[in-house]
Amino acid sequence: MTRSVTGVPFVDLQFVHQPIQDQIEEAVRTVLQRGDFILGQAVTEFETAFAAACGVPYGVGVACGTDAIALGLKACGIGAGDEVLVPANTFIATLIGVLHAGATPILVDCDPDTALVDLAAAERAVTPRTKAILPVHLYGQMVSPQQLLDFAETYNLTIFEDAAQAHLAEREGYKAGSVGRAAAFSFYPSKNLGAAGNGGIVVTQDEAVAQKLRSLRNYGAPQKYIHHDLGTNSRLDTMQAAILNVKLPHLADWNRQRYEAARYYDTLLQPLKEWGIEPLENRSGSGHVYHLYVIRVGELDIDRSAVADALASQGIQTGIHYPLPCHLQPAYRHLGYKAGDFPHAEMLCDRILSLPMFPGLTATEIDRVVEAIVSIFKRKLSAA
Repeated sequence: MTRSVTGVPFVDLQFVHQPIQDQIEEAVRTVLQRGDFILGQAVTEFETAFAAACGVPYGVGVACGTDAIALGLKACGIGAGDEVLVPANTFIATLIGVLHAGATPILVDCDPDTALVDLAAAERAVTPRTKAILPVHLYGQMVSPQQLLDFAETYNLTIFEDAAQAHLAEREGYKAGSVGRAAAFSFYPSKNLGAAGNGGIVVTQDEAVAQKLRSLRNYGAPQKYIHHDLGTNSRLDTMQAAILNVKLPHLADWNRQRYEAARYYDTLLQPLKEWGIEPLENRSGSGHVYHLYVIRVGELDIDRSAVADALASQGIQTGIHYPLPCHLQPAYRHLGYKAGDFPHAEMLCDRILSLPMFPGLTATEIDRVVEAIVSIFKRKLSAA
């Protein structure tokens, strides 16, 4: 497989799909032949395999990662009148999941060096109505499991992990999904483990939570036409599960390639720190699975937009994850937050830039990205 000799895509899924395309097509054919399109054999096989990969006994597939949060929280008994601590700098699906569960999200600030939730800020937000904390293992790095467990024990809180960007991430001997009572994952196509459409799963150590989830995702019916719960229709599609079954055995190697690419980025970007270019900190070592490789830009005299525009002019794609924190999103003004409430989250939203990151990203392509960044500063220095 070849790519452009000049540009660098933000994500290239062909590298992971081409070598296993025959297996994927065979898996899809098998589902077509069986005709078990809803909650079929492939779903059960994938639920078991993915839960085991996370180090927990139960997995329940659902339609998407947002539903995994909403239904997972409900299955854990979190709902109306309960407060859930949520980082302000996360994808909006985290917030939506809490609201769809009927609970109240209480936003807290983040650590400016990692972008992960600041547990000291979370501590200040605890009230008698706080029932859970929803740590987001952002960009592929887990929140410290031991600190989370200590925090939850101190305040008698449920830990529900948002691991949508952290498939097989590890830290302190824990795997993402094995720290709390349950955890939500997304299989959006660009995730480290992506489907060919939408998909999600909740993994849990609690059999009662798993049983509740199986009912909630299927119209609230633990058995057909007998509806014990106020459920919905949110089931992992059998076709998607079949594709995920083919891809799962390759995930550890794909994550390793992401980590190696990140290490090379780190080495090349180290001299640019004096120019205000600095990657977010990795405090997890090889347990960081780098769903995204995120740098901070613009502390000095060249801002993010200048860097992004210069890279785009050379065919190098970038992203911003995320440009506006949850508390400043127009749809959520009713939560009562305002600009300045979470300064670290707001600062990061103004400065972060995601560089190309995917399995198969080559050293030559990383060289090209960093050389393009360096050229921006060289031009500025020569013009001074």
